[in-house]
Amino acid sequence: MKLVPNCITLSRIGLALLLLIFEPLGPAFTLVYILCGITDMLDGPLARRTGTASSLGAKLDSAADMTLAATALYTLYPFLGLTLALGLWVLVIALLRIASMVTALCKFRTYGSIHTYGNKLAGLLLFLTPLLLPYVDLKVWTIVVCTLATLSAMEELILLLISKELQLDRKGLYIRQRRSS
Repeated sequence: MKLVPNCITLSRIGLALLLLIFEPLGPAFTLVYILCGITDMLDGPLARRTGTASSLGAKLDSAADMTLAATALYTLYPFLGLTLALGLWVLVIALLRIASMVTALCKFRTYGSIHTYGNKLAGLLLFLTPLLLPYVDLKVWTIVVCTLATLSAMEELILLLISKELQLDRKGLYIRQRRSS
């Protein structure tokens, strides 16, 4: 039972890579994409419920999230209609995320992505993007998603810079952590 949450997380990495072979926004792509979302919703709660949550699991989850985001962006880029300015904005967000990874590596000697509420919300909006493409004003949606992604990336970088220890489950900059007894 200990390995089940990590296996679910690892399956998301495999499923995300599988997206590269399917027609973007086609039925198979959409099904696999939704399966990626389901695995993301299951692994963390299952690990906490079974008492098997671990630093490794949190790191695998972050790696799986990045793999899904990268493959989705790569396959869906032609459908997103990004202007040069929006494309540069996405690049700035990516650079903020890379700066956070480098900061965690240099400061804490490990990879880590903090699971803040902002990061979770930005991830949810990113996940919903391909599913909502036919129904939203793409320019407005992209601005909303990029704004939230920028704020959450900046929050994570600030948290990493000011923290004395790496807390992967920190909920936010101004949200107090509950002390475990």
